[in-house]
Amino acid sequence: MKKLVFISAILCLAAVTAFSQQKLGINIGNKAPELIGKSVDGKTIKLSDTAGKLVLLDFWASWCGPCRRENPTVVRAYQKYKDKNFEGAKGFTVFSVSLDRTDAAWKKGIADDKLEWPYHISDLKGWYSKHAAIYGVRSIPSNFLIDGNGVIVARQLKGPALEATLEKLAK
Repeated sequence: MKKLVFISAILCLAAVTAFSQQKLGINIGNKAPELIGKSVDGKTIKLSDTAGKLVLLDFWASWCGPCRRENPTVVRAYQKYKDKNFEGAKGFTVFSVSLDRTDAAWKKGIADDKLEWPYHISDLKGWYSKHAAIYGVRSIPSNFLIDGNGVIVARQLKGPALEATLEKLAK
């Protein structure tokens, strides 16, 4: 009898552990996969450097017309919400991943569009970007909203939908 109780307890513990672990993936509710890349100044930065903040993971490129037209919306959202508190997150930031192929074009796009947040990475491989592959990005602009615990809470927030979602999540 003691053996049966012990085995039952072990099975229950295993089940609880399995359900409590967050599944890694790119869908809403999944733990966002880590990204590690070189910043514009050559330093290594990680998506996890933004832990505790609400983060818009934004895939774009300087040559992408729709991306450049969406950038002012992202800039306005960053300026308005960067110091706000959210459910489970303190502050808002943007983590930009560029699909540019040249360092000069990437840096010029950041400067021209006034993308003032500190998180910008690119492997300068265009559509062959390992970062885009990890997130299944096949068109840009593309984005993922990630909460302070690293869980994806929304995807493809463009135009007014971005601000509406941020407003809804703000405390």
